[in-house]
Amino acid sequence: MRIRLVGAHALLLDCDDLDQVQAWRAELWRRRAAGELSAVEIVPAAATVLVDGVPDPAAAAARIAGWTPRADAAPADAAEVEVPTVYDGADLPVVAEHWGVDVPAVVERLRRTEFRVAFCGFAPGFAYLTGLPAQLAVPRLATPRTRVPAGSVALAGPYAGIYPTASPGGWLLVGRTDLVLFDVRADPPARLTPGTRVRLVA
Repeated sequence: MRIRLVGAHALLLDCDDLDQVQAWRAELWRRRAAGELSAVEIVPAAATVLVDGVPDPAAAAARIAGWTPRADAAPADAAEVEVPTVYDGADLPVVAEHWGVDVPAVVERLRRTEFRVAFCGFAPGFAYLTGLPAQLAVPRLATPRTRVPAGSVALAGPYAGIYPTASPGGWLLVGRTDLVLFDVRADPPARLTPGTRVRLVA
């Protein structure tokens, strides 16, 4: 892990992989809750963790460099959200072919998997969900769809995701949900936030 100062009140942790991102995200949240780190935002991404709103970034970087993330990056008592899902996505046969199974087996695997929000991005409220083994990663569409309906449940690479609003997209569609995932009037606006456990229940 490498630490870089970015701007007047922020620093960026460059991590080796997503597992390290998750470990540092959990450690920094824990340290902030304990009063050992002053930061307004701690934002994980695929390979970085942004720590923003830091009064003295250089001093914070020195402290962080001396810390070691604990093993419990994903505590069992993290919030869980059940997402009611209808598995009727147009790309289920494509996913089944990539996995070497039939469509019912794809649905059963997705139903049984405990996903976890690794980070958010792409669009407000869009959460990148981990939990599937690496060998089940699937490619994006060669030509993205011009419009994917809100609530579409989809897969791409090692991730699952749910489109919070209608938008273009190249992920493989496996289902849909009516659950509202982003509402600017809610606090927080995003239903799925980093660390949250997610189940795609049928």
